[in-house]
This record gives sequence, structure tokens and C-alpha cells, in this order.
Amino acid sequence: MKRTSFLTALGAITLVSGFCTAAATVAATATAAVGVQPASIRSQLASRTQPPTEAQCVAAFTVPCYDPPQIQTAYNEQPLFSRGVTGRGETIVIVDSFGSPTIQSDLATFDAQFGLPAPPSFKIIQPAGPVPPWDPNNSTMTGWAGETTLDVEWSHTIAPGARILLVETPVAETEGVAGFPQIVEAENYVINHHLGQVISQSLDATEQTFPSAASIQRLRSAYVNALAHHVTVLAASGDTGASNYSNVAGTLLYTHPVVGWPASDPLVTGVGGTQLSLNASGQRTAPDQVWNDTYNTSLQEVFYGDAGPNPLATGGGKSAVFARPWYQNGVANVVGGRRGVPDIAMSGACSGLVDTYQSFPATGSPAGWYVDCGTSEATPMFAGIVALTDQVAGHSVGFINPALYALSAEHAPGLVDVTKGNNTVSFTQSGTLYTVKGYSAGPGYDLASGVGTVNAALFVPELARAAGRW
Repeated sequence: MKRTSFLTALGAITLVSGFCTAAATVAATATAAVGVQPASIRSQLASRTQPPTEAQCVAAFTVPCYDPPQIQTAYNEQPLFSRGVTGRGETIVIVDSFGSPTIQSDLATFDAQFGLPAPPSFKIIQPAGPVPPWDPNNSTMTGWAGETTLDVEWSHTIAPGARILLVETPVAETEGVAGFPQIVEAENYVINHHLGQVISQSLDATEQTFPSAASIQRLRSAYVNALAHHVTVLAASGDTGASNYSNVAGTLLYTHPVVGWPASDPLVTGVGGTQLSLNASGQRTAPDQVWNDTYNTSLQEVFYGDAGPNPLATGGGKSAVFARPWYQNGVANVVGGRRGVPDIAMSGACSGLVDTYQSFPATGSPAGWYVDCGTSEATPMFAGIVALTDQVAGHSVGFINPALYALSAEHAPGLVDVTKGNNTVSFTQSGTLYTVKGYSAGPGYDLASGVGTVNAALFVPELARAAGRW
């Protein structure tokens, strides 16, 4: 399994990838192994003291970077904040392997820089066993620490009044189903002890990399448990477009469309990525579109050192393991007989980076300000949206997928349709250039952006009302 984000400092980027699958292939791949680790590309410090300015990001990456006030404005959160809707009384659960030894102080630095309040509570637990001692030379461990930083800081940005519970797990890679048993154990602990209302998972694994479809079924107990206890579960859809990694090392890609689990699970809300175009105040200068930087040659030169193409796009497509769930019957013309992913989308594009602060010891990565992107940015952001919704509803809204599709069918004003872009990707592998044809955005539900993105001031009360119907 691989984390689903790109962690980058000015001048370089660390890929945290996603995963995918197809039914017959899953069953046939009996010797497959699932890796829970980031695939490192490059990482450079942006600044030791201050977050990069937009001009610095454009100069270094050819693309802008956004700060919390811009993103809060982009998603129209101020009307909610003005009414005291900040996620107060709710708890966002962040699940990451290893965590970060400096995350509490890093969040304090992030908050101080952008004028955000400290969360009412920030706790860290390790219910699946103690995390190994910190090793600054372990790239897997430091990669997950970067992921933890992104998850915590940006869920807090969207719901600054919510409590944060960071759940650290002790295993990132083993043969077979790597790290997932510990994740399942930890999430069941959280659910059984009523520790939070929404669980954010910035991780996924290609369905075909599991030993079998049955092995995925055996790992679903936390999601069944969450359904029974009215806990919302989210997962990132991946960062390699319609393809995804076929080996643990993250060096080989599938040459046909695949999707990743747990985003493909019918009991999980899959979160895809969009590209925002914002001015300095956070107002849009163009409508959101599907995140796809695969063919952005100037950005590819910065990230990869060549013009590409290299896959750099939101995951999305049809599950090979799960049949179409009942709540997607209204979009059967899009998904056919399979579970379609994602369900919804938020900011994740590398052509619209976001600021983070990290200070954990890591060889070659000094403390300072970094810029990130990926669907593991989008996922904690949407966790913040769910926390706001829970506050408005006065209770946990739990499993939200039926409500999302009902709101889409009703053309609810709070759902903003994404109608431009696709997640087709190309790459060279073993000397051959491959193109994996993905899915295009269009009116209503699509396999690149789900039901679209959100205008929080409208969407939060709409979801609070709609979720009560199911």
C-alpha cells in the first residue's frame, strides 16, 4: 500500500502514491504483495522561517501555492465560521503509519503563521502496537511523517474548531497484505471506543496487488463497524490517474485502467483531486477542473527532471472487486455494473500546491516550510467538511455516500459540478510509451471528479439534512 500524496519543498517533490485493481486480475495475482510506503522522488527545503510566497512558488515550480486563508475562501467557509460552525465538538481521526515525532509542535507553528486557533484537543494513540523508534535515515518513516504533517495541518485548516486524534500504526510494509491488519485493528479500536466521527485515510493500494479479492473482503471489518456506529470513513483515490502501481517498490505501473482500495470500497467515501485557480484573496479565476499534471511539461521538468510524461493525476475509475452499490444505481450509465470511484473531489493538484510546516529529523530534509499536493491533501480537507457537517447536524452523519448521490441528483446548490478535464495518463516503461485512457469530467457524476466539489456554506447544511434520510 502506498500513501496518496506528493510532498514537496521548493525545488523538489516526494511522491506518495496510490493504488488500483481489476477483478479477474486480483484473483489471479496470488503472489502479489502490497507495500505501505511512499515512493520518494526528491525533496528540497522551501524556507526555514517563512512559507513561500506565491511568486516564489511560481519561480521554482512554474505553479502557484496556496495558504489556509485562500483555501478557506475558495470553499466559502467564512459564512460558516461567522455562525460558529468550525467543527466544534467533533473529532477528526487521522490514520497514518508511524506518524511524526514533531507533529504537535509543527501544527502549533503552522497555526501561528496563519492565525489559526489551536485545536481544542490533539491526542496521539497507537492502538495497534508501539511505533518503532524514529529513524531519520528511514525514507519510509520520514515519508509517512510528511504525510502526517499534511493530513493534520489541512484537516485542521478546514475545521479549525475540531479535535484531532492522530492514530499511528507500527507497520508500513510486509509481504502479502502490508500494514493493513494494523490499520484495521487501530480503526476498530477507534470505532469501538467512540473516539471520533470521521476517519481520514490518505492511503490506498491497487486492487490487483492484493493476494486475492477475498483478501480484501477479509480486511473490511472496520468499515462494516463504522457503518454500524455511524462513523464516516474517507480514503484518497490515488495520484497516478487511471493507472497505478503494480509492485511494492512503486517502480512499475499497470498499463490498463485500475483503481485503489479502500477508496473503492462501497462503505468508504472515495476522495479525488481537483485543480483550483485562485487569486491572492482566494477567489477563483477559473472553474475547478480535474487534477491532471501529467502533460504539464514545465511542471514535469521541475518534479521529474524531464518533460515527461509521468503520471501525475487524480485516481478514478471502476472497481474490479466490488459491484455497483445501490446508491450508484442512478449513475449506472457511467459506472456500469461496477463500483465507481471517486465519490467527491477537493483540491489536490500539483499545479496548485499547499503550504505545510515540518521539523521532524530527516536526512537531507531540514526543518522548514514545504509545499504539497495529491489526493491525500483532498482527503483530510474533506474530513474537515464532514466535521463541520456533524456540528450542524448535531450528531455524526455517518455513511454519507447515499446522501451525496441524492444531492447530486437533486442538483443541490452546494455541490459544484466539475465538467472539465480527465485522468488519462502516459508514461514510459521498459522503453515503451504507454497511455492509459482514463475518464473525462462532464455534467453530473463522472469517474474523474465524482459528484463534483463543494461550496461549504451551502453544502454543509445540505449534507446535514440529506444524511438524516438514510
